[in-house]
Amino acid sequence: MDAIIGTGLDERYNFKVVRQGRRSGVLCHITSLPSPFGIGTLGDEALNFIDFLVLAGQTCWQILPLGVTGYGDSPYQSVSARAGNPYLIDLFQLVRENLLPPEAPEEYPFGDDPERVDFGLMWTSRKKLLLQAWKAFQKGGHEALDHEFKVFCVKEDPDWLHDFALFATIKEAQGGIAWRSWPQAYQRRDPVALLEFEQENQDQIQFEKFLQFLFFRQWQEIRNYAARAGICIIGDLPIYVAEDSVEVWMQPELFQLDERLTPTFVAGCPPDYFSDDGQLWGNPLYKWEAHKEEDFRWWTERMRFQLRLYDMIRIDHFRGLESYWAVPYGDRTARRGHWVPGPADALFEAMEGELGPLPVIAEDLGYMTKEVYAFRERTGFPGMKVLQFAFDPEATSDYLPHNLTENAVLYTGTHDNDTIAGWFEAADPKEIIFARAYLGLSEAEGLVNGMMRGAATSVCHTVIYQMQDLLGLGDESRMNRPGTADGNWTWRMRPDVLTVELAGRMRELTRMSGRLPREK
Repeated sequence: MDAIIGTGLDERYNFKVVRQGRRSGVLCHITSLPSPFGIGTLGDEALNFIDFLVLAGQTCWQILPLGVTGYGDSPYQSVSARAGNPYLIDLFQLVRENLLPPEAPEEYPFGDDPERVDFGLMWTSRKKLLLQAWKAFQKGGHEALDHEFKVFCVKEDPDWLHDFALFATIKEAQGGIAWRSWPQAYQRRDPVALLEFEQENQDQIQFEKFLQFLFFRQWQEIRNYAARAGICIIGDLPIYVAEDSVEVWMQPELFQLDERLTPTFVAGCPPDYFSDDGQLWGNPLYKWEAHKEEDFRWWTERMRFQLRLYDMIRIDHFRGLESYWAVPYGDRTARRGHWVPGPADALFEAMEGELGPLPVIAEDLGYMTKEVYAFRERTGFPGMKVLQFAFDPEATSDYLPHNLTENAVLYTGTHDNDTIAGWFEAADPKEIIFARAYLGLSEAEGLVNGMMRGAATSVCHTVIYQMQDLLGLGDESRMNRPGTADGNWTWRMRPDVLTVELAGRMRELTRMSGRLPREK
């Protein structure tokens, strides 16, 4: 809300308007941080990144989902809506806690490219080290850690931990195949068969719980450090869960499955800016009438858990809660989908009735309608704007800075976009000409810097920059190409790029645009 302060600057009105709450931040997933272990982790480099954000005058750190990834390595296709990704457990921390000898991490390969994650090699080596840490923990001598682990299990087991550990252990025993291909007794969760399996695989189940303990323990340290530094962590909540997930296995009645547990319709979006065939995500759709009958308890508990992890939550594909694109199961593209009404206001009324006002950013990109805009307006949540989409030469885009509103989060680009430098290489030449003229871009300033200036000086209360844009990187550093299955999510920054000079340049842009955090 605007604050009115008397200043004497205008003899007629004697006031000025001060914009409150302007801020900015950086989108950079944990996996993209530097590390000698082939992937960014919840260790010292994450703390160093928070220090960089503070030095650069930033207020927000936005990350991608933290869940366990599967085939394709997408953080938006996790086998659990709650479990954390063991890829992110910091190995140096395990050395410090005497769970690994100092030389152990150096005995395994993690990949030779500091700018790319080799997921297969990284996990092969990492899993051996995590098993080694588990065996060291079992031998004893870690009394304080053992007590913390027991408390963690008591707290989390009734809600999700045991179900996830059992699911992960069966999956491991079945060679990693999807749960719908498991033997019928496991697939249908026969209580006798599951009890026998638990008794025969106690060690592996406890190991899975131990990994979750390590992950959440390290994540909490990051959260605490960020809070002390005044950094707001923005998490990302995928609207859907994966078909091969513990949630669908445990509660198939909440999803659109037939009597054989096969999805009838799956998620996607229609043909759009990214793909002429649309995007076929393949997630099973919610059976919203079943959720409504239980007053949306499943969603409320999911949101409650997310609020433990983040300060703000970006709901991915928010428009799918007003109406969603349902694609017949088995189709190879999303073209034959159709729109179906979603729960809309009823869902948020139920969640806020339990949890209070929600700190949510609504990802309202893609195919939008007046009904979706009206729905978001009723929630009061800020929507998302992407500056790269603004420069239709006809000057009709809602994303042009003069069309933006304060209650919005403006991105130079998201994980699904090219970098600014890549956009200037690949965009329609007419759009580039318009962008240069509209923003007053010059070679002296640099096109990337000028685009970030255009975002920073907009009226939007929050601006988020991609880390790749701060570094001026091109198409080679793009995080994801929607509609493609391979080669995504691998980008990492080099360990020497977070310089004082870069922080100073970002701080000056932030000061100039009125986005520096106010001193308390």
